[in-house]
Amino acid sequence: MDLRTPYLVFVGDAKDALAAKTGQGVVDWRGEAVVGQLRLPRCRADLGVADMTIRQAVEAGAKTFLIGVVNPGGVLPTRWQGVIVEALEAGLDIASGLHESLEGIPAIVEAARRSDRRLIEARRPAEPYPVATGRKRTGKRLLTVGTDCSVGKKYAALAIERELIARNIAADFRATGQTGILIAGSGIPIDAVVADFAAGAAETLSPDNDPDHWDVVEGQGSLFHPSFAGVSLALLHGTQPDAFVVCHEPTRTTMRNVDAPIASIEAVVEQTIALGRLTNPAVRCVGIALNTSDLDAERANQTVEQAQCQFGVPACDPVRHGVEVIVDEMLS
Repeated sequence: MDLRTPYLVFVGDAKDALAAKTGQGVVDWRGEAVVGQLRLPRCRADLGVADMTIRQAVEAGAKTFLIGVVNPGGVLPTRWQGVIVEALEAGLDIASGLHESLEGIPAIVEAARRSDRRLIEARRPAEPYPVATGRKRTGKRLLTVGTDCSVGKKYAALAIERELIARNIAADFRATGQTGILIAGSGIPIDAVVADFAAGAAETLSPDNDPDHWDVVEGQGSLFHPSFAGVSLALLHGTQPDAFVVCHEPTRTTMRNVDAPIASIEAVVEQTIALGRLTNPAVRCVGIALNTSDLDAERANQTVEQAQCQFGVPACDPVRHGVEVIVDEMLS
C-alpha cells in the first residue's frame, strides 16, 4: 500500500483500549511514522502519543489521517463523517481498515474529489482469489492462533518475524487483518474475502518458497469464537502451518463482544492439531504467547512459568520477554 507518512491516528470515541487496537498497533510497530492522535470527547483509549487537532497535525507535517478504531461489523459511525471531511479539506489522505467503504459515503467522496485527496481502503481485497487446493507447498510456515480475538496474535507474529530476521533467517510477516496490513504495507484482509475463497487467499498469501524460508502468518479470531471461527479455520487450512503458537490473555474469562466463555489453551492446541492435519499432518504447537499487560511483573512471570510447565512447550509474553524461546523451538 502506498501510504504517505507521517500519520495522524484517529482514535474517535473508542470505548476502550482494545477498540483502538489498529491505532495502537501502528504506534507500536511504526511509531516513527506517527505524528499524533486525534480523540473525540468520551474516548477511553490513549495511544500514548501527542493529542493534536487536524490543523496542528498538518502543521507538524501529517500526510494521512489513519482511522485507528475497530468495532463489531467494521461500521463507520455517522458522527465521524464530519471529522473525516475536515481532514480531507485540510489536505490529508484517509486510510481506513473498516469494513464499511469510504467510497460508499457521498459526503466523504465529494470532499475527496474537491481536495484531490485519496481514500485508501485496507480492508478491500486487491484481487480475486482461487478456491484452495490443499496442495503441499515448499517453504515453512507458522500461524498464530488464539483462545479469543484481540489476544495478541499480530504482535506475536511480528515479534517472531523480527527475531528470525535478527538470526539471519529468511522470514516474512504475512498480514491478514487491517492493522497488520497498515503496519506491513501489504497483505490480504482475510475476513473481507468471500467465504469459498478464504482458504485459497491464505494459500496465495503464503506461496511456495525456499526450503528454509518462514512465512509468519498473522492469525484471526479463534476456532472457538462464535463470530469468527470460519475465518480462523480458513486460515488454518490455507496456511498449512508447520508450526503454530497459541495466543492467550490470562485475565479474560469471556469472549470479546459475545456472551461465551473464553476457550482454554489446551482446547485450542488439540483442535488446531486435529483440524490442521487436513492440510499438514505434521502441524505442531511450538509455544504459548501470553498477553500479560494486565498483570504486574511478578504475576506475569508466574503465569508464564505455569503455562510452560502445564503444556510442555515454551511460553512467554512477546512484549515483556521477547520470543527467543519460541523461535528456538520452531527451529529445533
